Amino acid sequence: MNRDEIRAFLPHREPMLLMDEAFPVNPGEASGSCLIHGDEFFLQGHFPGFPVVPGVILCEMIAQSAGVLVMDKLKEGFLPLFTGIEKVRFRRMVRPGDRVVTKCRMLRASGSLLKVAGEARVNGELCADGVFLLMLTKGGT
Repeated sequence: MNRDEIRAFLPHREPMLLMDEAFPVNPGEASGSCLIHGDEFFLQGHFPGFPVVPGVILCEMIAQSAGVLVMDKLKEGFLPLFTGIEKVRFRRMVRPGDRVVTKCRMLRASGSLLKVAGEARVNGELCADGVFLLMLTKGGT
């Protein structure tokens, strides 16, 4: 799925819509990618002269690609909210020009609660990995 197709189910919008592509891989597994151009909002002060993608942004990329796993619920108007992040490790810097490829796998879904294992890689090299806890809640005002 391209960015326009992602907008059809993921509630995020620019500048927080981070993924360029996202797609199911196998039942319970999804992947995505994002090219870091260098002009992203999160690089403006992180760090001048040596831009590095913040770890929390890598976590958000992984979580956004996990949206594919619950696409039908998101199309019904549910919002995916973080309830926790476990065992996250940052293993490599991500810099402008890097294409981040995410993979995630559903570990457990119980009602509105999700537990997803995810990772981010650049050129096959692990950048970040961990377990992401999410809650689906009805959006709206």
